[in-house]
Amino acid sequence: MALKVKLTKSFAGSSEDQLATIRSLGLKKFGDERLLQDTPANRGMVNKVRHLVTSETVQGDAPKTTRRKPRHIRARDAARARQASKA
Repeated sequence: MALKVKLTKSFAGSSEDQLATIRSLGLKKFGDERLLQDTPANRGMVNKVRHLVTSETVQGDAPKTTRRKPRHIRARDAARARQASKA
């Protein structure tokens, strides 16, 4: 099961905690749509900003998010790999 969330109203004038909730749902601008895992945490966030978003439960699984290393760590690892290949 997955949760399909779409930002349907403008978040101008919303409080800071509502803006943070919208950002944590992965919605950046008006009309954005995300497919999230159906967890109690995500449902709670949707409930908090339910006046700004529409949500529906859909069949199937949400795509798994992969964690990326920070840019400076990736650059450091690439530099070390280049240094090792020279030696």
